[in-house]
Amino acid sequence: MELSNLRVEDGFRLRGEQVSRLETFVDAAFAFSMTMLVIFYNQLPDTAAELRHALRRVPSFAICFILLVQFWSAHNRWSRRFGLEDRTSTVLSLGFLMVVLVWVYPLRMVISSGLSILSGGLLPSELGIDKAHWLLDLQTAFMVYTVGYGLLSWLLWRLNAHALRNARALGLDAGECHVTLTEIGMERIRTMAAVLSLSLSLAILALPQAMLAGSGALAPLLASLPMFVYAGMGAVLGRYGGRRRRARMLLQTEAGG
Repeated sequence: MELSNLRVEDGFRLRGEQVSRLETFVDAAFAFSMTMLVIFYNQLPDTAAELRHALRRVPSFAICFILLVQFWSAHNRWSRRFGLEDRTSTVLSLGFLMVVLVWVYPLRMVISSGLSILSGGLLPSELGIDKAHWLLDLQTAFMVYTVGYGLLSWLLWRLNAHALRNARALGLDAGECHVTLTEIGMERIRTMAAVLSLSLSLAILALPQAMLAGSGALAPLLASLPMFVYAGMGAVLGRYGGRRRRARMLLQTEAGG
């Protein structure tokens, strides 16, 4: 591979622009996952009232679509940058696909239930919650979302770490190693956020019911703490990304000098 002839994108030489069979399989699986998000999931609406009801599912579809696109984009970016097709890359990529295909439908249920709560029932929920066991049902939904999110982030972390271990064989320069380390750091933060969220759900389920009932109006807020972790994660990612960008600019300045 003649590195000097490779196309450069965002300072990274693209070693995997030739679409491989593995990448084609990944793209096809993600396309299939997207079909499971369509708003007309049972049958096409026959009346205007049914159409209006179906369109209330658009916000859930949009959020799920964005989340899946983010994970697809991260894997696509990894494939184009490194072009790896060895055994480790294949196993990790197939594991990534398996999680996506299992996670996609529970994802829609969890997102729709969250939006239904936030909208006061205006937006429909696809997750039925038993009032007698609302805490268990809610935490189950949170944990399903979190396990899927955490596994996908961890697999992207391992894919980028695998590429970095092959830096010499791939001919990665200092800037490309820095970008790869940044990707690893971002996925590590997402994975740790998922671990924290899962731990909070388990801790809430371990609380005595009397203690939670005694918190009164604060009970729903307390029960929702696992999902607030992701809001904090966004702030941490923003700070981390800013710090890494400044470090990259300094690295480029020193290389130019």
